[in-house]
Amino acid sequence: MTLDEGKKRELAARAEEMLRRSYVPYSGFSVGAALLCKNGEIFTGCNIENASYPATNCAERTAIFKAVSEGFTEFTAIAVVGGFKRRIESFCPPCGVCRQVMAEFCDPETFQVILANAEGELRTMALKELLPMSFTPDHLQRE
Repeated sequence: MTLDEGKKRELAARAEEMLRRSYVPYSGFSVGAALLCKNGEIFTGCNIENASYPATNCAERTAIFKAVSEGFTEFTAIAVVGGFKRRIESFCPPCGVCRQVMAEFCDPETFQVILANAEGELRTMALKELLPMSFTPDHLQRE
């Protein structure tokens, strides 16, 4: 399913709202995400840092975990924005851990990752472009 420009911009705007809610006292780098479920519901997330750095959670995983905890596991797209001082700057791709979590739930061929920059430009790519040769649940299937 290819999203129209209006839906992509809506997701980017929702991600930007979440960027402003981030808790980033250590890095100062805010990230917001908006996840679109196949049924049209949207879950949002922001990054939440912790003095014990490994306990930090990214915006994308926050959104995905919120959705999964509410019983949703089929996703169409995610918009991600990031920057300092709670403002969008350049394109902010998901980190490797978030890409791996996406690979757990999202079809690499059809799931769209939407990035926005400060100029309002959008870049959209399939998950497979961000995480080629990903490790998925299929690798754990025994014959």
